[in-house]
Amino acid sequence: MKTYGILLFPSHNRVYAHASVHLAQSELLVVGDALLDGRIGSVRETVLGGVPYLTFEVDGDLTESDIGALSNLSSLYALFEIEDGRLAPLELTRLDRFGSDLITIQKYAGKTNEDFTKLLLNVTAMACDDPRRLLTGDLRVLDPLCGRGTTLNQAVMYGFDAAGVERDTKSFDAYANFLRQWMKNSRLKHRAEITRVRRDRKTLGRRFHAELGEDKERYKRGEAIEVTVINADTAASDAFFGPASFDLIVTDAPYGVQHGATARTEVSRSPMPLLTAALPAWARLLRPGGAIGIAWNTHVARRSELAELLADHGFEVADSEPHHGFRHRVDQAIVRDLVVARLAATGRDR
Repeated sequence: MKTYGILLFPSHNRVYAHASVHLAQSELLVVGDALLDGRIGSVRETVLGGVPYLTFEVDGDLTESDIGALSNLSSLYALFEIEDGRLAPLELTRLDRFGSDLITIQKYAGKTNEDFTKLLLNVTAMACDDPRRLLTGDLRVLDPLCGRGTTLNQAVMYGFDAAGVERDTKSFDAYANFLRQWMKNSRLKHRAEITRVRRDRKTLGRRFHAELGEDKERYKRGEAIEVTVINADTAASDAFFGPASFDLIVTDAPYGVQHGATARTEVSRSPMPLLTAALPAWARLLRPGGAIGIAWNTHVARRSELAELLADHGFEVADSEPHHGFRHRVDQAIVRDLVVARLAATGRDR
């Protein structure tokens, strides 16, 4: 058996306080089960030279493919092989296509922490029928409650096409303005526009669409990353995208929400009314074998409620022990958890 150690990002410890190691351990085990054939064991916190590490054992050496799978853990700052108390650093293979400012520059009240957003995207990808697609860059990601685009930015960072739906006009405009300015400041080849979506002489919503290239050569070859955001009600998401358009749906359910058609004024602290109304449309947009990941506040909804709702719409909820290890306190009013599930092949027919 070989022993390895993960040095966590310092920011990870500040954000999650006492939960940081527990969250990192759960993410490591989920990724290890999906991409390393479950070979990771004996995961624990170990203090070396006065510094805490997350250590684990693997039967044999980590291969280049194994290291690539671990390189993109949301908490991982550096990876070491440990032998006789000595730490040998391993070369990481990160998926990041752009500078970290894409993820960190936006600051606003209610922003989902970017470390957790990356964790949620990673864990959701591990639930789809081919989790290794996380490493190949050919996933399409939808956040149907996208706010100001934290999930979309993480997807773009990985090189994925990303789409979102956001009812709030100010959030829609703020994200469109941010991405335009960021692409301009980064001197990336791109184009972007906002248009109205019309059908039967009625305006259904507004669409922001951008295409950007990692570099000029890729952009000229037509290898652009696409970002699309719709300013409309999430329960009508399937009016703007084709069926089975996405591989992953990743979202952080709001904690106080208003939903439904424009004329409705229902407000609930629980995400259940919104999810009940929107999940049929979301399921139609996900391809069979695709996965959904939802984060929510456990103070206002039980895990069993979300699992039952997902199962009713043809999803198979991931229920391993590591999948129950993501519960953590955000503040006095919010204890956050996540649930991920795969859409069964017959899911949309149910």
